[in-house]
Parts: sequence; C-alpha cells; structure tokens
Amino acid sequence: GLNFIDLMVRQGNIDNPPKTPLVPGFECSGIVEALGDSVKGFEIGDRVMAFVNYNAWAEVVCTPVEFVYKIPDDMSFSEAAAFPMNFVTAYMMLFEVANLREGMSVLVHSAGGGVGQAVAQLCSTIPNVTVFGTASSFKHEAIKNSVTHLFDRNADYVQEVKRISTDGVDIVLDCLCGENTGKGLSLLKPLGTYILYGSSNMVTGETKSFFSFAKSWWQVEKVNPIKLYEENKVIAGFSLLNLLFKQNRSGLIKGVMDKLLNLYNNKKIKPVVDSLWALEEVKEAMQRIHDRGNIGKLILDVEKAPTPLMANDSTETS
Repeated sequence: GLNFIDLMVRQGNIDNPPKTPLVPGFECSGIVEALGDSVKGFEIGDRVMAFVNYNAWAEVVCTPVEFVYKIPDDMSFSEAAAFPMNFVTAYMMLFEVANLREGMSVLVHSAGGGVGQAVAQLCSTIPNVTVFGTASSFKHEAIKNSVTHLFDRNADYVQEVKRISTDGVDIVLDCLCGENTGKGLSLLKPLGTYILYGSSNMVTGETKSFFSFAKSWWQVEKVNPIKLYEENKVIAGFSLLNLLFKQNRSGLIKGVMDKLLNLYNNKKIKPVVDSLWALEEVKEAMQRIHDRGNIGKLILDVEKAPTPLMANDSTETS
C-alpha cells in the first residue's frame, strides 16, 4: 500500500529519516513462505496482511509475527494491502482518542483519501453521526454518498460548517496542518477533540522545501493551554507508525484489527482501492498521491506488468 507518509519519507520530511539506500513501505499483503521457529498461529501458505517498519515495497518481506494478521477468505490481496494503515488509523482516532458516540459530528480533511474514506465508513456504523468532509472538487461526485456534507478543499469550509452547525463539530481530524490547525480549533464544540495525524501541507514540490516547511509551521496557531481549559477543548496527536514501532503497542493494535475484521466480515466496511501499479511504475503512482488525484488507496502489485506507454506518452507524466 502507498501512503502519503511514503512521499514524506522520500522527501526527507520526517524526523530521523532512515539512511539510504532503503526500501519504502509500511503495509503489505501476501502469502506466508517461511516461519520463525517459535511462531504459532500461522502456517506456510496462509494469506496475510502486515505492518512493516519499512521494506514493504518488495517481493519478499520479513516482519515480526505481532504485526501480521490473517486475511478473510473473501478479501482480495489488493484490498488487504489497503486495509491496515487506513482503517486502524481511522478507528484509533475516532474511538480510542475522540470517543465517537451516537449523535456526534466529525470534520475530516482529505475525505477522498484512504483514511478519509475509512473514517466515513466507520462513522456510518454509529447512529446519527454527521460527517463533514473537505476534498478536491473533482472527487465530489465519487464520494458524495460517503459523507453528509462535502466542501471544496480550497473553499471557506469554516463558514460552511458553521452555517450548517452553528456550534461547530465534536471531532476534527486534520492531516493537513498549517493554517488548518487554527481553523479546526475554531470549529470545536465544548468538549470537542482536534486530532492532528499528518502534515501533508508541507509537501508542495518534488523535493523537500524548507520554505514550505517553515511556512506551514508558521501558520500553525500557537495554542495557549489556559485557553484550552477555559474553552473545554482537547488537542491530540496520532501516529500509528510510532505507536507500533516505537511505543510497542502491537497488542492494542491487534485488538483493533480484530474489531475491524469483524466489521469487514459483517459487510460494514470495505477498503477503497484507487488503482494498482507495477513496482516499475512507483514514480507515477507517487505522483498521483502528490497531486491528490487518488480516491482511496494506491496499491503496488508485484505481479503486475508495467502499462505499455503509448507513442505520445511521456515518462515524465503520470
């Protein structure tokens, strides 16, 4: 599975980026080919999906057993590769951090992306949850049925939300950062929760831009803790990769995956796959993410042959 964090890794827009050369990727699916001596619960030939601390974009992957989960019989490999990061991130933010309940309201940015679509599906499992979403206008037709109210990502969504809900929303899920932080906080109801889980606004070009990085952080509203307690608002952050690989919470994630797979088996949720790409097409696939052109998850398929270029095609375009 391709995620926006992979683009940030490529550009060095993360803390302590790994040394090159490296193989990117944090989630994958496939068939078990070998097992460690002490591994229990899995057999050679099992269909599985897994979290990986880098190295997922490969034909063969090795990862600790606590990060591996069996794939339901009716789930395809592409759906399985699209499942872990998006749905675990969405579930953890909604239910573990923000305590989503009946009748609440949620604002999610990048509603057409993989996490955005997972958020929308999970919200639909709780009665009377109102979902406000922002997305590029060309995605609206495709995702209009997944959210309650949809706004253009470049429009004044703060006024649009307040026009519909004068008190604002209970939960804001922000993967953009920058100026959207202050906007999100201004929309929170009393006892509302703002969660930052990404900073895609920092990625504006093909390479790391210190100007874009500085501009994005400069636009982040400085938060006064006294003001937080006076207004009864909560600010939180969420990083699934840190939770897994630095804070050793694989047991917690295993419980969440069990709940999510139960929802999948009961036809309540389903991964949204945007497109499949050959490993040789990774440049074009990452460009599609960079341009925010995807609806759902992009998948690298190790068995897929590259799409032949037409005579008028250019290798410089996606």
